Amino acid sequence: MRLAKYLAHAGLASRRRAEEIIAEGRVSVDGETVRDPARDVDERRDVRVDGRRLVPPPDREVFMLHKPAGVVSTARDTHGRPTVVDIVPARRRLYPVGRLDADTTGLILLTDDGELAHRLTHPSFEVDKTYLATVAGAPVREVALRRLRDGVELEDGRTAPARVDRVRPDTLAITIHEGRKRQVRRMCAAVGHPVLALCRVRLGPLELGELAEGAVRALTPEEIAALSRAGAGGRHGPGSSRSVPRRPSRPARPGDGAGPAPPR
Repeated sequence: MRLAKYLAHAGLASRRRAEEIIAEGRVSVDGETVRDPARDVDERRDVRVDGRRLVPPPDREVFMLHKPAGVVSTARDTHGRPTVVDIVPARRRLYPVGRLDADTTGLILLTDDGELAHRLTHPSFEVDKTYLATVAGAPVREVALRRLRDGVELEDGRTAPARVDRVRPDTLAITIHEGRKRQVRRMCAAVGHPVLALCRVRLGPLELGELAEGAVRALTPEEIAALSRAGAGGRHGPGSSRSVPRRPSRPARPGDGAGPAPPR
């Protein structure tokens, strides 16, 4: 394991901050000061930060949360609003994997594995995210669906093709792999159907399913392995054949999605 990742897994700091700590000459491996964040280490090495031995936890933790409305997708909030980290009971320092706007509900992951979070949120890995969007101006006609599927011209450029299914006259299942800020809302508004309510129901291979709003559960080793494979570059694009995800157990509320902000 890379030294910077080793420090991040131990909960010392984010991966980026861990690299800075290493560059500052504060880390030693087997008594030798190391300034290379890519130095390969494992649990047999004597890794110390400022002279104190650092032992990483044996396993990573990944939790799925059905984020309620009004909760922000950050570790801390300067305005005192509740955060996703406040909801999840964990022994270690956790980071949200990407972000949802405060009023958006649905699936969000929290983990102490910064590398996994990076791979699931960075656009270059093209991990699919599916949202159920209730929109104004129903029914949504085929011409609007075709525009969403082909890509919509926004102020920051044209979106990549999306998979779009009409679940009901006023509800769309939209799958994207980009992560621009408020992307789903802006796409729908651009075709004349502003978002009234939004809920993320899938991230990569994981579905929100029947997890109640506000509920949280730890992922199984099999689910974590599936996430790791999804973040390794293999993907089923938005145009591939997939079933429309089931609606979550509680309805979505007004809001929209936000772009990823992976912990670094």
